[in-house]
Amino acid sequence: MKKCLCAIALVALFALVFGIYAQHAALLASPSFASGPAASGNGSASGRVVLYAAVGAELTQYDVDVDTASLVKRGSITLPANVQEAVAHPSRHYLYIAWSNGGPSNIPQGGAAPKGSQHGLSAFRIDPASGALLPHGAAAALPSRPIHVTTDIPGRHALVAYNDPSGLTVHRIEPDGTVGTQVKPPAPLDVGIYGHQVRVDPSNKMVILVTRGNGPTAATREDPGALKIFGYNDGLLTNRLSIAPGGGFNFQSRHLDFHPSRPWLFLSLERQNKLDVFERLKDGTLSRSPLFSKDTLSDPSNVRPGQALGTIHVHPNGRFVYLANRASGVTDFHGQSVFVGGENTIAVFSINQDTGEPTLIQNADTRGIHTRTFALDPSGRILVAANMMELPVRGASGLSTVPASLAVFRVRGDGKLDFVRKYDVAVGGKNMFWMGITALP
Repeated sequence: MKKCLCAIALVALFALVFGIYAQHAALLASPSFASGPAASGNGSASGRVVLYAAVGAELTQYDVDVDTASLVKRGSITLPANVQEAVAHPSRHYLYIAWSNGGPSNIPQGGAAPKGSQHGLSAFRIDPASGALLPHGAAAALPSRPIHVTTDIPGRHALVAYNDPSGLTVHRIEPDGTVGTQVKPPAPLDVGIYGHQVRVDPSNKMVILVTRGNGPTAATREDPGALKIFGYNDGLLTNRLSIAPGGGFNFQSRHLDFHPSRPWLFLSLERQNKLDVFERLKDGTLSRSPLFSKDTLSDPSNVRPGQALGTIHVHPNGRFVYLANRASGVTDFHGQSVFVGGENTIAVFSINQDTGEPTLIQNADTRGIHTRTFALDPSGRILVAANMMELPVRGASGLSTVPASLAVFRVRGDGKLDFVRKYDVAVGGKNMFWMGITALP
């Protein structure tokens, strides 16, 4: 009898453990709770991957063939004003696009970037068969030019960052995927100077506003940058902490990304051309100073005018981190502005999985000018870099114009990039300001 009871108990225990494991595995596999793209496979039931790239107000879809590392151009949609940023819902059924008629894409000849008068956030339904974008509900009016947009981890809210003035708003996402009402914070938020990116920690309990500050000019002093840390509870933001090493001076933070399984945050410093690594602490904040700080340029002793660091992405497997070195400074040549030189590369770092220390292993030439954005496909097998502008350059045979382009690379097992091909994009004097990749549902 005792043997029988023991056997029953063991079966019950096994069932309980297996049930917990199954629930845990299902949670991790859910796109609503994943901290990053799938580490293997393409994360798509349909097996299809699409790329969206914006030139001015026009957003164009490309089909992505990961196996051949190729793109096929499809249809386009036109937003009310220039696309600033976009993000796919965790379910991948919707795309949220922030747009504005302000900012650097609208600079008049010889003038300064206008603040603009039209700013909005529009939802589009992603057709699961084709990837085509279909308008989905009314656009939400925004207070000023949006510079970045993201969603929280379960996809119940959209968060929008602003640079001038620096700010942050939260908007409900209705059950049908449309943009709902704005969620007001209980008290004013500490939003720093020049917000540039907003991200929600994988715990869904912390929000980070990356504030860039401003570099010094001949007429103005430097404005300090900082990481503004907020508590987050179902759309409500509360002030927690400001992290600004050195008082925020010489800390022009731009974009961050999270390691998919370890407690590390990777941050690009725009003007310093540095990669900083911070620790995510158990109290829901970050280490007050970086664990590591690394140069991203192949020749950091020879920084040309207009050289800056851009966006950053950690590989889905967590073993590598990629950053965009971008350059577009010009000099006068017989009365014409031509490229002054610099690095337009993807800096590739390997990550020590015990300490989080990154080591620069490659600077892959993107074969274009001003690599503002890039993206990895969800399987991490290819990387596409968007060279946003066309610019005249001097060569042995005279002047030629380097066009804007989408450069496609294969990602090797050691994390390094092999250039495959590039697709020139006619921008007509505009900029290819944003590009992203998503798997279809």
